[in-house]
Amino acid sequence: MRIQPIDLSARRNAQMGINMKKYKVGYVPGVYDLFHIGHLNLFRNCKQYCEYLIVGVLTDELAEFYKGKKPFIPFEERKEIVAAIREVDEVIAVDFSNTDKLDAWNQIHYDVHFSGDDHINDWQTEKQKLNELGSTIEFLPYTKSTSSTQIRTLIEKAMV
Repeated sequence: MRIQPIDLSARRNAQMGINMKKYKVGYVPGVYDLFHIGHLNLFRNCKQYCEYLIVGVLTDELAEFYKGKKPFIPFEERKEIVAAIREVDEVIAVDFSNTDKLDAWNQIHYDVHFSGDDHINDWQTEKQKLNELGSTIEFLPYTKSTSSTQIRTLIEKAMV
């Protein structure tokens, strides 16, 4: 398996504020099953705000815990797909040890946690806690036209 090598100089430049985007290090976790245009839009939007983008890919076990079903695409393959995206600088595994936003912050010290704006009312407490640490949450537009759930439903209907 080929994972995009970590460019430590890019992360160091971002942390030093050399390229001067709004944030130095951004973080966006997700399952990223059945990769589609909504995922790509999310990464592109995130990268407009930060110099260095870390993407967390949920393990199969964690995705099944939250969604009640295993992803179609296995974890290692989803991780490799995400690593191949130009806007992504680093990929990490998200498991039960770092699924919480503050646990993830303690692990990677991001300046901003990105989320779809469909969660804007869900995470105000976490946003306040991150603000106290010098971080924040940015809510970006959610692509409503396509989702992995919609694709999964179409696949399941076609199999019947």
